[in-house]
Amino acid sequence: MKKNCYVLLVLLFTCSLIQAQENDKEEKNEKEKKSKFQLIGTGNIGFAIVKSNHEPTYNLNSNGGEILLNYKFSDKNGVAIGFGHTELTGNGFNTVGDFYHQRSFIKIPLLYTMEYQIAEKIKYLSNFGLYAQTIVRDEYQFLNNTQNNIYGGWNFGLEASIGIVFEVSEKFSAGINFSGQFDFTKLKTNKNQIINDQQRIENQNSLGLLLLFEL
Repeated sequence: MKKNCYVLLVLLFTCSLIQAQENDKEEKNEKEKKSKFQLIGTGNIGFAIVKSNHEPTYNLNSNGGEILLNYKFSDKNGVAIGFGHTELTGNGFNTVGDFYHQRSFIKIPLLYTMEYQIAEKIKYLSNFGLYAQTIVRDEYQFLNNTQNNIYGGWNFGLEASIGIVFEVSEKFSAGINFSGQFDFTKLKTNKNQIINDQQRIENQNSLGLLLLFEL
């Protein structure tokens, strides 16, 4: 009788062990099936401070967005590269006179990303890193004339953002995002322009929509 009990206990233990191993394999397979790539999209509005070497500092309204392809090399960390576009508009003045300024940038960011699950369906996302950007449109509307492409070339800076998203489905999440950036190199005026100066975005902050797609 005792032998039968021992045999039964061994069989039950073996079955439990096999079941646990199968569950571990299933979880491992699910993790392996899950893609390591994400598509992150943002759309933001905010303001920017424009600082020049010899001309007065002035503020501009900003709106724009970024699309990032994020590669997750671990559950919480990744690296992303993408494309961004920013439109700056507003009033200012310099030695030539009062003006209305419109400027468009395209930007290429390279970022380190972090992701944390803070609730069942809520994630915290953040990133920081470098960007390169160039002007694609630069228009100063003075009282009696309009000047184009006063500044040009590429410059570089640092950006960071934090966001909260809610899981709408297994592949899609949406939420809000706050971002900031500043240039650490300056744009120069092109040749034969009405002024000769250097300029950078001293501070740019924005708030907006964050979309996350699991690929």
